[in-house]
Amino acid sequence: MLSNGHIIGDGSWDLKVYVTDLQTERLIRVKGDTHIGGVMLKLVEDLEISMDWSDHGLWWPSRNCWLNHTRSTLDQCAVQADALLHFTPMHKNLRVQLPDLRCLDMRVNFSIKTFSTVIALCKDLGIRHPEELSFCKPLEPAHLKHNFKDMPKKKQDHNGVQRNGNHLPSDTNTFIANSPVGSTLSLDKSFSCAPVTPQRGLQSSTPVSSPMGQNGTWKRNGFGNEINGYSPNVGNSISSERLNGSFDSSLAHTPPALSPDTRKSLVRPKTLVEKARMNVAWLDSSLSIMEQGVREYDTLCLKFKFYSFYDLNPKYDSVRINQIYEQARWQLLNEEIDCTEEEMLMFAALQLQVNMQASEPQPNYDEGSISSPNEDDIDAALADLQTTLEGSNISSHTNDITQVPELYDELKFFKPKRFGIKAYKKYWFSYRDLHLYLYKSREEMIHHSSPVHSVILKGCEVTPDVNISQSKYGIKLEVPSTDGMSEMYIRCENEKQYATWMAACKLAAKGRSLADSSYNSEVDTIRNFLQMQKPGEKPAHIPHSVDITPEDYVSSRYQKKLRGKLIQRIYEAHANVKDLSLIDAKMNYIKAWQSLSEFGITLFVVKFMGHKKEELLGVASNRIMKMEINGDHLKTWRMETLKAWNVNWEVKHMMTQFEDDNVIFSCLSADCKVVHEFIGGYIFLSMRSKEANQTLNEEMFHKLTGGWT
Repeated sequence: MLSNGHIIGDGSWDLKVYVTDLQTERLIRVKGDTHIGGVMLKLVEDLEISMDWSDHGLWWPSRNCWLNHTRSTLDQCAVQADALLHFTPMHKNLRVQLPDLRCLDMRVNFSIKTFSTVIALCKDLGIRHPEELSFCKPLEPAHLKHNFKDMPKKKQDHNGVQRNGNHLPSDTNTFIANSPVGSTLSLDKSFSCAPVTPQRGLQSSTPVSSPMGQNGTWKRNGFGNEINGYSPNVGNSISSERLNGSFDSSLAHTPPALSPDTRKSLVRPKTLVEKARMNVAWLDSSLSIMEQGVREYDTLCLKFKFYSFYDLNPKYDSVRINQIYEQARWQLLNEEIDCTEEEMLMFAALQLQVNMQASEPQPNYDEGSISSPNEDDIDAALADLQTTLEGSNISSHTNDITQVPELYDELKFFKPKRFGIKAYKKYWFSYRDLHLYLYKSREEMIHHSSPVHSVILKGCEVTPDVNISQSKYGIKLEVPSTDGMSEMYIRCENEKQYATWMAACKLAAKGRSLADSSYNSEVDTIRNFLQMQKPGEKPAHIPHSVDITPEDYVSSRYQKKLRGKLIQRIYEAHANVKDLSLIDAKMNYIKAWQSLSEFGITLFVVKFMGHKKEELLGVASNRIMKMEINGDHLKTWRMETLKAWNVNWEVKHMMTQFEDDNVIFSCLSADCKVVHEFIGGYIFLSMRSKEANQTLNEEMFHKLTGGWT
């Protein structure tokens, strides 16, 4: 029997497909063995509209997934007669907030993995090494008050379905997926949106687009709250000039002015726990942004996720350097990372130099002022070879190159006791082959007699204990022991002595000896860092046109502490950096940021197996740390000893297997997938090399971070 040209009983059925561009629904006659590509072909033929449909794909709202595999059949995808599919563009408009807090309206692919979307976006923006960045959702103060597992659940209808009608997969980062369009959470203020003049070579960048959605509203973030009302019947869309303001700048130069509303929208953590809770917002790199609750015209933040910056080169990385500089600056201003008073003034001075140099002519890095990449690689290799052959300039008893390099000096030492008095004692220190030895006399040290104390520095935590204004040059060591991490302090007499021993301790913590070719450069870096913190002999001349707004230069903590002396102190610190070019000032800012003890440590609130109390887990590029809630280190594991890491997705427990330890924990402040991705991501980044930096192995990244294999 025939019905509407179809034979009843032939196994075919009507599939409902909603065409989002036309806001119309179509019934397509299909069978279970019809492949996805065939469904789209039939739909386009049925529409009979001459337009380019090549960027369209099928989205399944109730399953919260794309049907990307065009050769798969409906049966293979479990699509049945009750399904409603959306035929919608894969590239959609997304508002992207950059590390410098400006927002761009970009057209990105919502159907591919987030990692791939970030790669494509960074290519448009002119940012090399996109593997260092990722997307995260904008945070609110409320997210800092609760752990991820304790966050209030979103309201559901009587069928247990989210308001956007999407069932959420169990393996999604549910902070993201539970923040769909229609959620009641929103930021208090909208983000500022600044226009960008694309750099040469960025012709593929998408221009700032219309700020309207199909429903006539512009949404400020992924939580779906309206910013600008719009009637689709009233003329054209809001112009980019109205949306973005009137000033013009490239991504390599951030305008000094910032919208007050943008500043108010920033969250400011007050404790280590709140800092840990900020990491709930990272998207899952293995899923598309659409699968994680992001819809067209939503806002996502593009940030540097992994603090391992590879091959920063002023010739090619002006945009990347500026965005790293801005992310560092806002971390310091928001007190996401701690620093001393002298360090804060040094950062303010460098920022002042950046702002003053922004309007001055700068060296041209594009026309031969810097050697080619091949020449750079050859020169670097030759320099490393020369340093290795010549050896480090370390105090030693002999010039025999077979002799193990040794560093020795008279220093002060203190090891805290539970009820003891804090008193430093002088010892003769000898450091060789990752071991620190303390002797009562120089003679005992020279003859290598039995030491008073012996410490293995490999795997220790090294923290500066410096106050330049008080001539205090200390080093805090936290050394692995049977009872956790054992604290001890070293006090140096001057900055030269401090730089020498601090460099040795930092390298020893990474398992590198004094023979390492980077030792001398590490000493120089530490000395330069100290030198920049000293007030200049006399303040540099500051043009009257330069206006220093304290809140733009120092954190609120030091604004209150320094009050009326702040501007003068910044001027004094600026005298040390007044001769730096724009790019050099930014690079010095980044290097100083990297020298801070808390740099690059991503925190999570966790519970270790067999423990009832909450503790902190810190993940850095070269180590994983177990800490008390107050920040005291309990144990450190080096990344090079990590053998395996995986997740039990049923109970959301993560296991990390080291050479001498197995560690199992549950993450309370974020989904365990976020922790898994940080560990795998740092392993992936550690595999980069000069020989392999031309191609990005996405498959390897997902193997290390995905957690499904």
